[in-house]
Amino acid sequence: MLSKSQIKLITSLKQKKYRQQHGLFVVEGIKTIKELLASSLTLHALYTTESFNIDAKLETIISAADLKRISFLTTPNTALAVFEMPKSQSVKTDKLIVALDSVRDPGNLGTIIRLCDWFGIQDLVCNNETVDCFNPKVIQATMGSITRVNISYVNLEAFIRSVNIPVYGAFMEGDNVYSSDLPENGVLVMGNEANGISKDIENLVTDKISIPRFGDLQATESLNVATATAILLSEFKRRF
Repeated sequence: MLSKSQIKLITSLKQKKYRQQHGLFVVEGIKTIKELLASSLTLHALYTTESFNIDAKLETIISAADLKRISFLTTPNTALAVFEMPKSQSVKTDKLIVALDSVRDPGNLGTIIRLCDWFGIQDLVCNNETVDCFNPKVIQATMGSITRVNISYVNLEAFIRSVNIPVYGAFMEGDNVYSSDLPENGVLVMGNEANGISKDIENLVTDKISIPRFGDLQATESLNVATATAILLSEFKRRF
């Protein structure tokens, strides 16, 4: 049985301000929950219709009806977990860093986190206008990769000024990435879905790169930011 205070806390975590206030975030889906349980993250509480056989003080068996009351999904799974937010670690500048300039779509951010995990990118740096990585939709889209990528929210302009490494920016008009010299370490900046990289950050980019269009009509306006990130990371990583 869920108490009113438990329901109030869990449902409040849909909003960023309450996630930050409590230092907690929600995870749904057995596969993702198990991945996080196997990581270094700290479980706050688990609400499930079927036991995970973990510490009884952390696990509460509830009905499907109660799960529906607290779930953020249209069709709830069989479990919902609340984890403590991890503290971000210092950013390492000896390898490639991905930086996001105001990426707003949760699905895009979640996919980019998975891509960082896939391509071995340890650090993902986001400006404060980028969607919160603990947004429930982002967590769903990461499929557990949130545990293996160090994500930092920073003043992106100040961060770029502080690192003495090449800064690559993805632009529609830039050097063809397939014929560009790409380093093993640097910053790869990806911009906002609608507006691209902001002018302030553009002024700090040392190398503008683009993904060429091969279609005969050259009619496609742009690539989705997560798709573009996948292509560019593949090109950076295949060199080393």
